[in-house]
Amino acid sequence: MPNGTLRHDPKRGAILMVIACVMFVMMSAIVKDLAERLPFMEVMFFRCALAIPLVLVFSVRTGVVSLRTRRLGAHVARACTGMIAMSCAFFSLTVLPLAEQSALTQTTPIFATILAIPLLGERPGVARWTAVGLGFVGIMAIAMGQGAFWGGGTRDLIVTLGFAAALVHGIFSALTTLLVRSLSGTESSSTIVLWQSLLMSSMIGLTLPFIWVTPSWPDVLLLLGCGLFGGIAQVMLTEAWASSEVSAVAPFAYSSLLWAALFGWVFWGELPGLWTWVGSGLIVAAGLGMLRAELRRKRTKA
Repeated sequence: MPNGTLRHDPKRGAILMVIACVMFVMMSAIVKDLAERLPFMEVMFFRCALAIPLVLVFSVRTGVVSLRTRRLGAHVARACTGMIAMSCAFFSLTVLPLAEQSALTQTTPIFATILAIPLLGERPGVARWTAVGLGFVGIMAIAMGQGAFWGGGTRDLIVTLGFAAALVHGIFSALTTLLVRSLSGTESSSTIVLWQSLLMSSMIGLTLPFIWVTPSWPDVLLLLGCGLFGGIAQVMLTEAWASSEVSAVAPFAYSSLLWAALFGWVFWGELPGLWTWVGSGLIVAAGLGMLRAELRRKRTKA
């Protein structure tokens, strides 16, 4: 969006958010498929590196293409938390059904609320704490559906590790969100995304000599698709947030749960169970409850 202006177009924001969700789920489906043949860190590299051209095009469109910064340390910290979050998300995709993994990665607002207390000095009210509790009940429901708390076989252990990785993703994604909130006070969104893409690509690239598996030509096309869908999704997401108020756009982010359930069923025959739907519903309710509480807090301050 030129000069960072807000369009105040809720319909446009909702459409772009849904498109972003579809693209992210398509990227996740590709990652899940490639993980059967390639190391997930190798897939991560292509996801980050191939998104850079799209980020540059978006930056040119917004009229801000700059790496000039006085907060390099904060950018490095943001890239580190982002890399850990993405690593956990990609690993969890290799072992969990797509719908369950998508639901668990929606826990970022829950952990952001908790981490904002020591890091930002915020004091959540009763409504936000109630939403946090609701979200954790949703997490437990999905865990029970996946058998994360019982069983002793190798497969059960791997599922438990995937479940834990999805939750760690939520924690580090929340840290990333808080770092972006801090950086946005002095840096443009284009500068933040450019530093993120360059630093994460460089960090992950250092691991390639130790994990590299030469992909087949069909897998090369899938890797290109992963970077393409991920880059487009990032641009669509940015445009969606710039199109209207958060309250009008944020609820549509949860459409990714429906897309993940559909893609999981079509490509892997994964049918979400009752506990998955119950847990997903509670996590969505928690996220919307936090959004409502935050908007109420802002109105009170105003």
